[in-house]
Amino acid sequence: MTITARIDDVAIDARDIERLAAFYAELTGWEIAGKDSDWIALRVPDGRTVAFQLAPDHVPPQWPGQEHPQQFHLDLLVDGYQAAAERAVALGATQLGEGETWITLADPAGHPFDLVQRDGVGPVMGLFGVAIDAGDAVALARFYAALLGTQVGYEGPEGALVTAESGSLMFQQVGDYNPPRWPDPAYPQQAHLDIAVDDLDEAEARALELGAERLEGGGDTFRVFADPAGHPFCLTQP
Repeated sequence: MTITARIDDVAIDARDIERLAAFYAELTGWEIAGKDSDWIALRVPDGRTVAFQLAPDHVPPQWPGQEHPQQFHLDLLVDGYQAAAERAVALGATQLGEGETWITLADPAGHPFDLVQRDGVGPVMGLFGVAIDAGDAVALARFYAALLGTQVGYEGPEGALVTAESGSLMFQQVGDYNPPRWPDPAYPQQAHLDIAVDDLDEAEARALELGAERLEGGGDTFRVFADPAGHPFCLTQP
């Protein structure tokens, strides 16, 4: 079975979405694409969407441990990542670590993100992709590649990469991976993907065939699932 599916957005949980959306808008230069009481969406220059979802009982991650794992993180591209990191700290971020060409920080809600050097990008930042933790990163990459109708572009000991027309997904290998147990707030999802499809029934059948699990919740235009690593995601029909 093949279906038409695309990444609609990544939605990040927070208790204060106004503050978190304002932080990312100011840091990245992305514009607000939509807003209501429990959801704020920012538009990336390439057309992708990063959203912030109200979660009143949100428990922040504590990177790099697995007692309160990050589950997801964003890789942001900018020319001049060190100066951008200083600006992020001034806006409320906390620096966590650094590498040869990147700096890892936590946003005001505690979610880690990376600022990665990319020559020629700026002043508006780019989004390289969304990184998702897993105990078996290659298997999870193959799941999403099949669901999105694309191929795994890279597989290695540290993780895997899936590139679709609607954006890149990275899968990070975590040896002592601790999955979310949605909707238990003690084991939060931290973020989730919304995947748009043409037919919910066909897409659900395909997701279940590939190893997803149907979860409680949903409505006329969306259904909630857990991927094989336990991350919740939604299939949506616009």
